[in-house]
Formats: sequence, C-alpha cells, structure tokens
Amino acid sequence: MKVMEKTRLQPNELYHRIKGLDTPEQIEVITSQLVRIESVNSTAGETEIADYIAAFIKEIPYFKKHPGKVWEQALEDDPLKRKNVFAFVEGQGSSTETVVYHAHLDTVGVDDFGALKDVAVHPEALKEHFAHHAEDPEVKAAATSGDWMFGRGSVDMKSGIAVHLTNIIHFSEYVEDVSGNILVMINPVEENEHTGVMASVAELLKLKDELGLSYQAAINNDFVTELYKGDMNRYVYTGAVGKLLPCFYMYGRAAHVGETLTGVDPTLISSEINREMNNNMALAEELEGELVLPPSCLYQRDNKDFYNVQTTVSSRLYFNYFIYERTPKQVMDQLKETAAQACAKVKTHMHAQYEAFRTLTGHPDSRFEWKVDVYSYEEYIEALVQDGVDVEAVTASVLKKSETTDKRELCFEMLEALQEADPSSQPKVVIFFAPPFCPHNYLRESIGAEKELIDVLQGVLSDQQEKTGEQFALKKFFPFLSDSSYLSSHDTDEELKALIHNFPEWEQIYPVPMDHIRELNIPSITIGVYGKDAHKHTERVYKPYTFGVLPHVIRDFTKQVLNP
Repeated sequence: MKVMEKTRLQPNELYHRIKGLDTPEQIEVITSQLVRIESVNSTAGETEIADYIAAFIKEIPYFKKHPGKVWEQALEDDPLKRKNVFAFVEGQGSSTETVVYHAHLDTVGVDDFGALKDVAVHPEALKEHFAHHAEDPEVKAAATSGDWMFGRGSVDMKSGIAVHLTNIIHFSEYVEDVSGNILVMINPVEENEHTGVMASVAELLKLKDELGLSYQAAINNDFVTELYKGDMNRYVYTGAVGKLLPCFYMYGRAAHVGETLTGVDPTLISSEINREMNNNMALAEELEGELVLPPSCLYQRDNKDFYNVQTTVSSRLYFNYFIYERTPKQVMDQLKETAAQACAKVKTHMHAQYEAFRTLTGHPDSRFEWKVDVYSYEEYIEALVQDGVDVEAVTASVLKKSETTDKRELCFEMLEALQEADPSSQPKVVIFFAPPFCPHNYLRESIGAEKELIDVLQGVLSDQQEKTGEQFALKKFFPFLSDSSYLSSHDTDEELKALIHNFPEWEQIYPVPMDHIRELNIPSITIGVYGKDAHKHTERVYKPYTFGVLPHVIRDFTKQVLNP
C-alpha cells in the first residue's frame, strides 16, 4: 500500500504548528507526529523518539527560558543508548509538593499488520484503508466516523504522551494555577522489561533529596478500554496489578521407549501442572468489582535438541501470574500445592498403567517408583548446600559462560547446571520466579493521605461527569501491566524474601530496586487515554474523549492536589 502522507515535522516545526491551536487540536497533531516515529521495543526507534520528545519540549517557551529544567537520563549499559526524558514545571510559590506525569514511548512490533505493515505508523493511510476494506463493521464505522485515529502506538500510548505534553505547555503558561510542581517523565522499555522506569526511581529519589520534593501522586495515562462489549465506562484506576513469572523445572527419569513405563516423563508432569493451572479461575484472587485473571501458560517445552528413542530428561514451563493483593509467599505456597497435586496424579496414573501392562503381559512386579519431589528454589538450594554442592560457583559459571540473551532461559540453564551437580537423581519439580517481576500497589482507604487522594479523584470525576456526560468508574487495579508498578510497593521485608530467595541470581539478572521503590512510594493513579484493540493491527484511539475530555480531567485533578 502506497503511503500518501506528508513528511514528518521536525520538533521545532511541530511546536510552531500547534502554537495557537486549542487543546484537542494540539493533542491530535502531536499524537499523529509521534505515531509516525516507529519506536518498537528493543529497537533504535526508542532512542529516536526520546530525542524527538526532548527536542520538542525544549521548543516550549518556558523551557527555552529554563533550559536546565529539561534533561535526559541514559539507561546504564544499554546497547541501544535508550534514555528517560524529564521536564520540570515549577509552580508559583515555594511549595515542594509535586505531581508526576508519566508515560512510555515504546510500542510492540508491527508484524501483525501483515500487508499493511508499511503503513502501520501512518494514521491517515490506515483510516482510508479501513474505511473501504475493513471486514469488521465496527472498525469500518470507526474509520468513517472521523472520531478515531489508527496506527501502532496511537492508543498504547503516544496519545498519552501528547496529552502530557499539552498539559505541561498549559501549566508552563499558567504557573499561577498551581502552587506546587509538575514533573513529566517519559520512559522506554515498558513493553517487556520495564528497565526505563526502574532506572528512573534513582533519579526521582535524587530530585527528592536535592530539591526537597514531596511527591503527592503519579499520573499514568496508559490506555483504558471497555471491559466487555458495549461497556461505556471510562475507567480510572487507583493502583496497578502486579506480575510474577512462576517457572517449573521438571527433572524426570529417562527410559528407552521399549521400557517406557519404567521412566518418569517430565513432559507428563509438565502437562499435568499446566492442566491444573492454565486459565484456572479457582487459582485467581477474589476481589469484588475488580477484573481478576487466572494464571496463563506462556511457555512449555522439553530439553530435547534432536530425535532419539529415549524419553526426555527434563522439561520447562512458565506462566503469567497476575498478583493483586497476594504476596509472593502466598503464591509460592499455592504453586507448591498445585505441583504436588499434579505429581500425585501422575504417580497414580503411572501406577495404574503399569498394573494394566502387567495384567496384559503377565510381567512380574518390578516395584517401580514414580514419586516426584516438589521444591521451591529456596528449598532446593538448601538441600544442595547440605549435600556439599557449591551453589554460588555453579550459578556464577552459568552466568559467565551462557550465550543466551533471554533471562528466563538463563534461569533454566542454572537449574540444569544445579541438577548436574546434584548427587541425587530423584525426579523432582523445582519452582522459581524469573523476570519480569512487577510489584503491585493500590491506594488504601485505611491510610489517611491515600484516602484523601481517592476523595479528591472522586470529586473531580463527579464534576467532569456532570460537565461532559461521560460515565466514569473508579476501580482499584489497572488490569494490564504498566510502569506504575515501579513507583510504589506495600510489600514488607518478610514478604519480599519469598520472592528474592526464590529468584535465581536476583541481583545479577533482574535487580528490581525494591528498597528504593518503597522509599519513593508515590501513590500511582491511571487516568488513561481511551481506545480499542491495543497490540492489534486495528489499534485506535478515541479522539473526542482522549483529546477533548481527558486533558481537563488530569488538569483538574492536578490543581486539586497541588492547591488543597
């Protein structure tokens, strides 16, 4: 499909293009320009768009006058030289109270666009295509209505960046509207490892110490969407769902296929654990009024590299596991119980099959055993140490020699190496956590300052609902993974031990700065752009709400927080 759109504007051209436009028009123009910059996660596009955003902010008169209030923070040892972008608007007066606006600049890839891949970041071309060729009538209607902007990143979340940029332009022109400050933070690497926002924690603490800032709230405007067909609510969230990645390493007892019933097949154990856990709502948390989801399998395979007639020796399995109020210890206890039940079922199954084999063949009883031990990683390490295994030397060797770039595979390689060093050949399941880990947080009504924020937010939403006719709904947990997870945590030292002690080489592989996050402890709220089909080729943002209503909701909340 031929691209017929105009050349992308330079940052200075973009500022002069939007100067004098009203808020919705400003946001639309900025969004469309940002969408045109392909900033797929783990590509140089993340750096390109960060440079563009920083250059654009520097064109705003306030920042021309105060150039030191825009800066970048390079991600340490990042091969793509990715960076966080910060901008600081100082309100009138001497208040140190500060509201943080944050958004992420990376997107998922564009392969899902198929034949439309060449126009994946061209909103007008996509709108024209869907207006004439969309098979889904809802998508076609959206394209012909003029109310939606299409394109990769349109809703997740370059429109969010545009809303924040427009709002800092507003507050930089009307600093008398707030007695406190506004800090804008744009982060890379949100779509997988969240290393951008994790790096920003140190910068936020540095600003807190050097400027004496008192962070009142962080507003993420990552996308919100309907939770069911026909849902007209505009959801606002006072917390962030967390995530664990529980991994299962299954070590069995290999056998020749001619003696298959004598073995312990780790793929059978893996399959039974998967059956017990995958999409099992009985394992989900029960939180009235919240969208809660069960574990879902992301990876399952054995360790065979080539064909032979021996059953496999080991198998690997991991799940996405959302956490809302549960602690890592509670999750590990649940995982161990589920794995033990699965292993017991496999043992019963194998015994029954062996008895059927004996009945059919008249074979004498050889008294085989199909017992499988279940360990947490912490328990397994303790057992190895007691048996004289130098665990630190084994894991250090893997870290030094491994060629994998996948952190989950690196953890499994450590388990394989530990098993090789294990003097016991007993079949086993070892459960551990691997990257990414996203902390969970939420505003608590039992904490006075947090309850006040909830009350302020409810008041703002009530006023906006009356003014605009939009229907707002306040919920606790933003249902998708987001950078908001890394600005606050309620987990205690004891609760975190169950995570860190069951996470192979935590400090080397995925050192989430939990102590600093807890020290920072910024109440995190999601007041997001609205759209549909994020991460799909029909991704689109709804302009009337996102460009016309949302910026005023965020402005009003900001003013209420900074002018109590």
